[in-house]
Amino acid sequence: MPDMTALTQYQRLEAPGLWRPRAEAQRLNVIVSIGDATLTITDLSDRALAHWSLAALHRLNPGQSPALFAPSDAAEDTEELEIDDADMITALEKVRRAIDRSRPRAGRLRIGFTLAALALGATLAVTWLPGALRQHTLSVLPDVTRTAVGERLLDRVRRATGAPCTGTYGVAALSRLGARVLEGDQARLFVMPAGVAGAGHLPGGIILINRALVEDYPEPDVAAGFLLAEAERARQQDPMAAFLRHAGIVATAKLLTTGTIDDHVLDAYAETLLTTPPEPVPVEALLARFEAAGVRSTPYAYALDKTGETTLGLIEADPVPLALSAPLLADADWISLQGICAE
Repeated sequence: MPDMTALTQYQRLEAPGLWRPRAEAQRLNVIVSIGDATLTITDLSDRALAHWSLAALHRLNPGQSPALFAPSDAAEDTEELEIDDADMITALEKVRRAIDRSRPRAGRLRIGFTLAALALGATLAVTWLPGALRQHTLSVLPDVTRTAVGERLLDRVRRATGAPCTGTYGVAALSRLGARVLEGDQARLFVMPAGVAGAGHLPGGIILINRALVEDYPEPDVAAGFLLAEAERARQQDPMAAFLRHAGIVATAKLLTTGTIDDHVLDAYAETLLTTPPEPVPVEALLARFEAAGVRSTPYAYALDKTGETTLGLIEADPVPLALSAPLLADADWISLQGICAE
């Protein structure tokens, strides 16, 4: 039953009427009164003859006078009430309108379901779909595409940093350093003349290091440390996944369906790489890398923080004591690597 509080002014309103219990019966003079939820019909001696539910009340002749009502709209229900009192008719019509508004509408339900479905779809599109599309793309993306994306990103990066240093002997020495410390990681290493803060990595196994890492330190352990950190960072988060997350769902879908990426997407990500500090690598994972490669972590720690305050864990837990460490490169290779940008 709908809320009838709006009709309290009509409660116990009474009016005369003509009532017949069935089609063939004679009409009787009655008194009609409105209660909380029922229409009560009594004879002139105040004996109750019928109780009609206000929720089921049906108008037989809308807009006509006197008004004819039935207890329901059922065809077999021939009970009838005639009312000529204007106030009573107004009250009953107001009741009927209030009830009619409270009934669920098929159209409203459809609209409600449609809006709910659209809202659910929008939520899924925002929360679930991007991640699902990204994971699917990563699972089917061939290595050749990852390599191509990495090379195109490198081309964008070099516009800001300058071309990678290409000293012949230095490139060979860099390759030997990578083979020594990265072992199974299939990485391509480049020394950049500027723009890269320390080191960074791109899809396709590309690792970039700043020339300062080979020019400003007396030993290759610092550069080796940065190579190990980038390799571990790339292991923990797929560089292609980071790129696709930044590129967005449209670019990801285009890469999946056509194998291509727009230049402006690459430009935006290249800028982000050069201006955003890298995510820190957990100390435990990094120390395991240093230990497996036989590289001291202390030189790398002091390169990150000259005071050692923020990298104390790497210093105190250095897995390779200085007394047991072996040179990472021959002196001639290290000299060549230090001059990679000067040749």
